[in-house]
Amino acid sequence: MTSPDPRLSLNQATVKHADLATALRVTADAGIEAIGLWREPVNEVGLDVAARMLTDSGLRFSTHCRGGFFTLPDGPARVAALDDNRRAIEETATLAAAGATGSTAVLVLVAGGLPEASRDLIGARERVRDAIGALEPDAKAAGVTLAIEPLHPMYASDRAVVSTLGQALDIAAEFEPDVVGAAVDTFHIWWDPQVLEQIGRAGREGRIATYQVCDWKTPLEADILLSRHYPGEGVIDFGSLTRAVMATGYDRDIEVELFHADIWADAPSSVVRRTAESFAAAVSPHLRGVPGSTRG
Repeated sequence: MTSPDPRLSLNQATVKHADLATALRVTADAGIEAIGLWREPVNEVGLDVAARMLTDSGLRFSTHCRGGFFTLPDGPARVAALDDNRRAIEETATLAAAGATGSTAVLVLVAGGLPEASRDLIGARERVRDAIGALEPDAKAAGVTLAIEPLHPMYASDRAVVSTLGQALDIAAEFEPDVVGAAVDTFHIWWDPQVLEQIGRAGREGRIATYQVCDWKTPLEADILLSRHYPGEGVIDFGSLTRAVMATGYDRDIEVELFHADIWADAPSSVVRRTAESFAAAVSPHLRGVPGSTRG
């Protein structure tokens, strides 16, 4: 196997059942240079220990997943959610400082779905905006970018009332670009007839905090959350999307984030190898000749 693309980052969810030590080891052993971490495995070992482990691995840190879930009405549960997001901001800053040169302090935010028994989609989106406004001073002080991730509309009821990149950018527009940006995830935005226009807008506004890739293949799994495939196995046009993102000057890592029961059941080392191979075939060709396409 040739060396993995230097822009590739493994999102830890791709090897969900591996503990932090294993995830770091198989990523580094495969020659992948960066990793995006999830809060649960980090908290299992403790933030300080996780930061030392990341430093020892020699890997860059690309994102922290995840914060958000902002749609709760006023009350103790909403206060607790905001406090938890402040802890996530602290974790992100600590891990970014612990990662290798080129690490980025990006906290991915999933907006949250409709509260129980609610049909007020507009009000839920307004609460997302309000919550980000409440967290903005903390993120700015910590040097962390909050990346609003739009999710496919099929998740609007239970996971994310922000469904398009345009909606994410409309919320982010009230804040400084280095404090509030957007996550561009191919699985969630490939279908949007305005996606190329909105990627261009995100670039002009300096708001692409992270670019994540995986594929869409039908039929979907019974649990639609677990329907993310290796790049190149489905119908997503990685060429047009990747070229559009690169045309904005995006020069950060590109994460592969997979949620699929069959992938999670495979050996982590095998998953990492297939991730690198699929990225090389489906994504890397569209990085060639693009400014910022190599790491030095």
